Amino acid sequence: MKTIKLLSKLAVIPVMLLWISFKWSSLKEDPYTAYAYTVGKTPLYHNLLPLNVKIDRNIRIEHYFQFMDSFVKKYDSMTPYKLTEHLLVKSNPWLLDTLMNTDYYRRIALDSFVYNQRKMIALAEGTSITIPDASVAVKLMHSLKNTYLDVNIPEFKLRIYENSLKLYEFPVRVGRHEKKYLEMSGRMEDLRTKQGLGIIIKHHKNPRYVNPVNNHEYVVTKRDDNRVTKLPLIPFLETEINGLRNGQFIHPTTNPVTLGKAYSNGCIGTRESDAWVIYYHAPINTKIHIRYDLNIIDDHGQAQKLKDIYGYFP
Repeated sequence: MKTIKLLSKLAVIPVMLLWISFKWSSLKEDPYTAYAYTVGKTPLYHNLLPLNVKIDRNIRIEHYFQFMDSFVKKYDSMTPYKLTEHLLVKSNPWLLDTLMNTDYYRRIALDSFVYNQRKMIALAEGTSITIPDASVAVKLMHSLKNTYLDVNIPEFKLRIYENSLKLYEFPVRVGRHEKKYLEMSGRMEDLRTKQGLGIIIKHHKNPRYVNPVNNHEYVVTKRDDNRVTKLPLIPFLETEINGLRNGQFIHPTTNPVTLGKAYSNGCIGTRESDAWVIYYHAPINTKIHIRYDLNIIDDHGQAQKLKDIYGYFP
């Protein structure tokens, strides 16, 4: 009789494990449910979060994304929400500051010439990354979900908003008012930056630097101070505008002297430091509005009419 009772109890264990697995999977899909679950009940790993994970070696820029991918994969099983690289950086703002300070021109301002940014240290040995608890994580995910990018072409400005609150404003360069044959596409292209509504569809974390005119790939660049350096490793953001993928990217330029100009082959160029900020505020599916508004209100509340750089209103 005791044997039968024992066997019946043991039979319940696989069912309970299956239920826990299902419940945990459900929480991962819905961060708000995860928050309610951790507040209202005793959660799995409740006593471990927030968790500070110490970095045991120096992580250079060239290995940074591989490290972050492996970090997320390792610790995702410990969180009742979906752990992501963007969430980690949002909860560890010092990390974004470190990445921004790898900007070539920021280093030059500190009298430090950097030939190869990829060799710079992104995560120093002994520093710690904090994995947030569910209450903090849900707030950060909500913030990211309500963030969008706004680009006004003739103003040469990219802004980051959370709902109606402006978080950042950056100078950019845009496409030239020109038609040109591009070897990359094999046809004549209108180089003007395309306007409309869309989303960020892809992050290119190890982008190829290619001149679309002659399809030539290059690995070094001449800076505004005429010094030659290796190209930086900073993600390119690929956009889909009005349902079309035109190869129009948001990416850093190594020549910020071109910002505030119609200079590119259609892409939106930013400073290196600004590109890191944009990337970490624009996970996949982030909304973007690229517009062409000539009538604006400046920072002093005054009405201004911008130059019609594309000749849309002759």
